Amino acid sequence: MADDSAVSPKDRFLTVYGRKPVLEALTDPELNVDKVILADVARGSSVAEIERAARSAGVPVQRASAHRVKVLAGNGKQDQGVLADVVAPRMRPLAAALAAKRPPARVLVLDGITTSANVGMILRSATAAGIPGIVVPRRGVAALDPLVVKASAGVAFRAPVLRCATARDAVEQLTESGYSVYALGSGSQGTLFDLELPSRAAFVLGGETDGVGADVAELVESWVSIPMPGDVESLNVSAAAAVLCFELVRRGLA
Repeated sequence: MADDSAVSPKDRFLTVYGRKPVLEALTDPELNVDKVILADVARGSSVAEIERAARSAGVPVQRASAHRVKVLAGNGKQDQGVLADVVAPRMRPLAAALAAKRPPARVLVLDGITTSANVGMILRSATAAGIPGIVVPRRGVAALDPLVVKASAGVAFRAPVLRCATARDAVEQLTESGYSVYALGSGSQGTLFDLELPSRAAFVLGGETDGVGADVAELVESWVSIPMPGDVESLNVSAAAAVLCFELVRRGLA
């Protein structure tokens, strides 16, 4: 199992790239930008505007090679020679959350969800519902990039994101910490609406194509479905997440 005791910068910041997104982050009074990195070849009026906004906000600006900016942004086509690290105040390692005096009672675990729009919409729904922990693994799930931020309508910056290596790693940690782990699946006999929940529960949401991965499925305690009397096989994962989150709200358990 991965050691999450050391807090990586990836567990503290969301990286925003592109000139317009970076400028918007710098001029948003609700956001705390840690630093801006500009490619040494980046020039022009928009770059000058970013530099002025950074100075006004007291944010340090660093210059780096264009290659380094592409590597840090993780997107060689859309970074436009600029990125910013934005502080995500509620993001922390899963291990730290589980070791806290009051661990989150309800946790979502994303497994194999590779569409940025789905990840962003899940973060928005779960945060709106007051879910205290959303595990977004570093591997196997869409990166927390500007596409996720856009899909969340900016909520991703303040979502209670918990980081770990993989979804399997998350389920192992949660099980060891006394959580009952459930997975959503359309073929289950038991339904979400009939489920009796223990004091600590985690729900695994599987990927768009293959659902919950086999390596995670073997660790799940039980499966639950969302009743669908209509002639539809399954819901989009972000829609299923919203149903789950607000069922917990309805029960007063979020």
